[in-house]
Amino acid sequence: MNAGDIEKLRRALAAEHAALFAFGLLGARTSGSLRDRMTAAFDAHRVHRDQLRGYIISRGGEPAEPDASYALPFVPSDDAQAAKLAVHLENGVTAAYLELAAAQDDALRRYAALAMQKAVTRSYAFRPAQPPAFPGMPPPPATPPPSSSPVQDGE
Repeated sequence: MNAGDIEKLRRALAAEHAALFAFGLLGARTSGSLRDRMTAAFDAHRVHRDQLRGYIISRGGEPAEPDASYALPFVPSDDAQAAKLAVHLENGVTAAYLELAAAQDDALRRYAALAMQKAVTRSYAFRPAQPPAFPGMPPPPATPPPSSSPVQDGE
């Protein structure tokens, strides 16, 4: 097995450990449908953590262990900040999988691509508004209202 691939797996695993810590915190600080989304994200990251550990062990590597605590960029005080932190977390996980997408092993590249797709999809579930269909494109021109020509007497 390529030692570089194992290191990429270890970095992805470290990102999953950090995400699990933060989503655990976010789940405890939210309620309702937002808490349900936080819990679903926590569960998804736990599955990926376990899969990554298995990939590392099966390739003869030593899995990275989680830290006791992780520094967060900020501690959310309301639902909007919790959602903002969730997006930040998913972006970080996506970046870790982007590195794994450069692995030499075809199966790991496929796994990384699917994991990135899932993380990006989850990140958009936490955003307050969906992005435009074609980000970066200028908005379409305003459609003028239909003109009604006044009817003249004698017409």
